Amino acid sequence: MNLTWMLEASARSCGEKPALVSDLGSMTYTELLAASKRAAAVLRERGVRPGDRVGVMTYNTPAFAVAAFGIWRAGAALVPVNHKLTAPELAYVARHSKLRVAVVAEELSGRVREGAPEVDVLTTDDTGGGEFDRLVAGAPEWEGVEVGPEAVAQVLYTSGTTGAPKGCLHAHRGLSAVPAYTTAAAGLRREDRFLLAMPIWHASPLNNWFLSMIYLGGTVVLLKEYQPLAFLEAVRRHRVTAFFGAPIAYLAPLKALPAAGVDLSGFDLSSVRLWAYGGASLGAETVRTLEAAYGPDRFCQVYGMSEMGPVGSVLRPHEQLAKAGSIGAGGMPGVDIRVVRDDGADAGAGETGELWLRSGTRMLGYLDDPEATERAFEGDWYRSGDLARVDEDGYLFIVGRIKDVVITGGENVYAPEVEEAILQHPAIRDAAVVGRTHPDWGETVVAVVEADSAVTLEQLRGFLSTRLAKYKIPRDLVVVPSLPRTPSGKVQKHVLREQVRTGP
Repeated sequence: MNLTWMLEASARSCGEKPALVSDLGSMTYTELLAASKRAAAVLRERGVRPGDRVGVMTYNTPAFAVAAFGIWRAGAALVPVNHKLTAPELAYVARHSKLRVAVVAEELSGRVREGAPEVDVLTTDDTGGGEFDRLVAGAPEWEGVEVGPEAVAQVLYTSGTTGAPKGCLHAHRGLSAVPAYTTAAAGLRREDRFLLAMPIWHASPLNNWFLSMIYLGGTVVLLKEYQPLAFLEAVRRHRVTAFFGAPIAYLAPLKALPAAGVDLSGFDLSSVRLWAYGGASLGAETVRTLEAAYGPDRFCQVYGMSEMGPVGSVLRPHEQLAKAGSIGAGGMPGVDIRVVRDDGADAGAGETGELWLRSGTRMLGYLDDPEATERAFEGDWYRSGDLARVDEDGYLFIVGRIKDVVITGGENVYAPEVEEAILQHPAIRDAAVVGRTHPDWGETVVAVVEADSAVTLEQLRGFLSTRLAKYKIPRDLVVVPSLPRTPSGKVQKHVLREQVRTGP
């Protein structure tokens, strides 16, 4: 299997059906296939050869899809690039992945040329007037090269919460299976019109949802950038049937509507049968809020990691309230999951351990990092680094990352639990908890917070005294203007640990 076959199959079976719909118009499967062949010819003329890596840094526009399938047809590997990266961050990705060529949105091209001047930049814009757009429009169609199933198709970069981002190497064979597993888990259909509003360069929007629609012969509705009201309007206007987003993508409109003087009833969302979410679990109260707004029995949570394609587990609509906060019971179809205790045994009911996953979608390894690859794999298993608790029914609940456990006086303190309690303080708008080495206790708990008004350690400890066991309450408080985050919004705990390392 390789990914070009997926598009070819859908073009044969439903060639005149819209594959892509956006504010820029509609593109059928036949048109997308032809454009991808012309894009492959353009890349060949720019010196791209089988095995090379080509970056794509755009918004959610048809050019991303054309470029991606052109790259695969040319036998090269796609490197999806976060459009929020700064010039120095772009320099790292370009150097580490050895980018030869990059297709870049015109308004982002200056940043790429500053950070990675050695990369040949082909621009695209919304008018079709970018260099890439013009060259593709005038190029001959090229059938491309045949690549083997184990050839690298993607280099997916992790968020870099524990250091420099790692490049996950994914083969055509593995990525070709992701849509089948996702479709089985979420119940996607050929007649779906899937709204892609989360950045397409992210692993889940790209591989779980975009590729699944191409695999099925469905229609992808592209929203260039997520905005709360634009999201609702896109659902209404395009009669969207399915959507995926982080929980905030659903919560943000409920806050934006009153501020705009608009009521949710003004948007007809009745066409949607699936609201998928990921990136964080939802508590029962949040589930009730969202179901009251968007409709009951339509929400589905997916859990996965870039290293796995991403595939993992699923919490289905009828489980949302009964098992609120869970990621589901076991793996989705095609995925096996274990929760492994420190002694190597499987965790039982009420026990906590590291989540291990195995599937044919697993990455080949990390680019140029054999040591990290060796640490991540245990035979066929991928060691996720996530800690999960198993309940009496076999459902899994993520309690944190292994590095998010602070061991103080022999007691395990899970940072997310403490952070959730801290965020209930009215003066604190964001919080992160890390450990600092202590000569007597092993580690001590430190809270790093953003606050709207002055808050002292004594006040915080008093506030938490009725919410947390004494050993979980922070023994030090650091107030900062803002927490360090990756471009995708994840807190960089390794930066915070270094900042608090030399504290009292």
